[in-house]
Amino acid sequence: QVQLVASGGGSVQAGGSLTLSCTASASIANFCLGWFRQAPGKEREAVARLTYLSDTNYADSVKGRFSISRDNAKRSLYLQMNSLKVEDTADYYCAAVIISRSQCLYLGAGGFNSWGQGIQVTVSS
Repeated sequence: QVQLVASGGGSVQAGGSLTLSCTASASIANFCLGWFRQAPGKEREAVARLTYLSDTNYADSVKGRFSISRDNAKRSLYLQMNSLKVEDTADYYCAAVIISRSQCLYLGAGGFNSWGQGIQVTVSS
């Protein structure tokens, strides 16, 4: 496990962009990484996953708009969010676990064992 500290987020108008960051307490080079989000009254859902070889998998709702990336030297994970929509409003969480490449791409929230604190993203019309 690693400790994760998320940053970024805030309020933006629809069509705008935000970048979320997540910094780990130790090396994440071998970790499966992910971003999840949870809107009020809804279950936590996967937004994007990133394998240790930088394969990616995105939720259909964010494909073409969001981009997940990592910088192992900085022990950091990022989520670039463009063309934001009101329905993207949620608390966002970064997550990490050591798991196989194939399992990583479709791993649900229950499979991750390290979590950052939620950060709020609000998109207004």
